[in-house]
Amino acid sequence: QVRLVESGGGLVQAGGSLRLSCARSGSIFGINVMAWYRQAPGKQRELVAAITSGGSTNYADSVKGRFFISRDNAKTTVYLQMNSLKPEDTAVYYCNEYETLLHHNYWGQGTQVTVSS
Repeated sequence: QVRLVESGGGLVQAGGSLRLSCARSGSIFGINVMAWYRQAPGKQRELVAAITSGGSTNYADSVKGRFFISRDNAKTTVYLQMNSLKPEDTAVYYCNEYETLLHHNYWGQGTQVTVSS
């Protein structure tokens, strides 16, 4: 079974940077997509960035040019580099892995990112 554990969240001033990490364990079959989602208080969870097995990436318009998703060569960790952070980036960030063949989502517990004005 897939297990995802996020880390790297914290408090940062506007304009600063953070790098989130998602450590994964367990095997997955089929075509998988790794992604970062975020959820702010009172708002629905939204996709921030995604990366396919082939390395193709997709970003929300609000973070394009500022956030970058990547993974290590062993595919045991996925990262989200966040630059030029804004107060509106404040949210709980969740790591996600989608198994496309079985249409199943795996979720981490989330890590809090707070950006002060």
